[in-house]
Amino acid sequence: MNTAIETQTSTQATDTPMLSAVAYLRVSTREQAERGGTEEGFSIPAQREANTRKADELGARIVREFIDAGESARSADRDGLQNMLAFIAASRVQFCIVHKLDRLARNRADDVKIHEALISAGVTLVSATESIDQTPSGMLVHGIMSSIAEFYSRNLATEVTKGLTQKVAQGGTPGRAPIGYLNVRRTDDAGREARAVEVDAERAPLIAWAFEQYAGGETSVTGLLRDLTARGLLSVPSPKRPSKPLGKNALYRVLTNPYYAGAIRYRGALHPGAHEPIVEPALFDQVQSLLKARNAHATRHVQHAHHLKGLLHCGNCGSRMLLDFATNPRGTTYAYFVCSGRASKRTTCTRRAVPVQVAERLVEDSYANITISEDDYQHLAAEVDAAFDQRSASKDQEFADLTTNRARLEAESDKLLAAHFADAIDLPTLKRHQDRIRAGLADIEYRLREHDELHVGGRAFLHDSLRLLTDAHHAYAHSDDGSRRLANQAFYTRLEITEDEQLHSRLAEPFATIVQETTGGKEAKREHSTSSDVACSRKTLWVGPAGIEPTTFTV
Repeated sequence: MNTAIETQTSTQATDTPMLSAVAYLRVSTREQAERGGTEEGFSIPAQREANTRKADELGARIVREFIDAGESARSADRDGLQNMLAFIAASRVQFCIVHKLDRLARNRADDVKIHEALISAGVTLVSATESIDQTPSGMLVHGIMSSIAEFYSRNLATEVTKGLTQKVAQGGTPGRAPIGYLNVRRTDDAGREARAVEVDAERAPLIAWAFEQYAGGETSVTGLLRDLTARGLLSVPSPKRPSKPLGKNALYRVLTNPYYAGAIRYRGALHPGAHEPIVEPALFDQVQSLLKARNAHATRHVQHAHHLKGLLHCGNCGSRMLLDFATNPRGTTYAYFVCSGRASKRTTCTRRAVPVQVAERLVEDSYANITISEDDYQHLAAEVDAAFDQRSASKDQEFADLTTNRARLEAESDKLLAAHFADAIDLPTLKRHQDRIRAGLADIEYRLREHDELHVGGRAFLHDSLRLLTDAHHAYAHSDDGSRRLANQAFYTRLEITEDEQLHSRLAEPFATIVQETTGGKEAKREHSTSSDVACSRKTLWVGPAGIEPTTFTV
């Protein structure tokens, strides 16, 4: 951050040339920069005042000010500092004024580099509160002060670490508490201030709900984030940052943070915390097991995408079925779908693994039972057209009225504009009538679009759905994996495989209603028997059902 400023200097003789200087100001923490509720806190204005007085003593004018608010001096990679060095290199400045040397650097190596950059640009470093100059004694003082600053910085870090370690040992929370908790300050009877952590009554119930939902195994982190955002979970606002929904990474950190179960993770170890837990340790461990199982599966088998992955459910406990692989000593790979409830020990399900070939054949066979004949297509298409024609007839007058009203409002708008240009009506009157007309036209356009979507788009959608069903089985059998996945997502809302290897499928609309019509009102859900003669879609070596070895669980 840098700001050009003009300062008033002491009275000087008119024939004395005015010297120029830059000022550098810094505070280490954002809290210092915002202390007192002001934009710059207290330290920055105090440093500015001292630097200005020093410039007056030197007979110089500060032409540019550079500020680093909330930046540590242990690193020279600071925007304000780097901008100042670039400005000095490109302009004619005689002095660089700092409040103290430790404002510029608390690292001896960085101090030497910065000082060399100033000397090469012909700039003299001046401290407003310390006696340093280019004389041998001044350089000695400079070196000593720089070394002291570095020692102070390193010693402070050690003391802070020691204090945090002791705080954690007593169950305290180092730093800010995570979302779901609030950092509060209390004052006891003796006037001593004590800092504590309290449960956030607004956000804690949503955090607990998130753990329970994810432990159910029916949602992903992405889906859980969507549901939490819909329920209104927002971050805690700060003076610089308003509340906002969590990101996916932030939610993952929540689900893996043992703080919510009463433990504090500090320097790689867990310590019991004095704060109130939001979730039970057993529930937290259950979520960790499920996350670990899913992450391990995604890490090891990310290259093994399958068109049924994520679509199948266990017919026993309802959990989602995961794709897993096993390799025998001969290097032959076996692919299975396993129950996630059993794999993560979240349920007592004893469901056996289902070979991929069996699952593929079950789903493919299901399309044979939802395929309709050409005669059925012609009959249903005629009924669709008749229904839409009948409905359109009752809506024709409404459509005509909307079209007439739109033309009337557009003509009225043209007349108002003409009257305004002829000075017949003033501008406020024109705007008032234009707002009324604009609102009316917007409503008419919305209702006309709705009419088109219902009577044109709806008719075409149903015709396309019927046509898909006439060739569903053949098209699915001869499609690639990507098309098969899209088909399964479009035709079905749920696919379950039972213990006896039967497929229970639940059709999506409008296919459920269409199939029900063609089967005389029977249930759209069906059961299918497995088949032995199945070819696997994966190109690497997968064995057929005849060579399946005993089931092996690796998740």
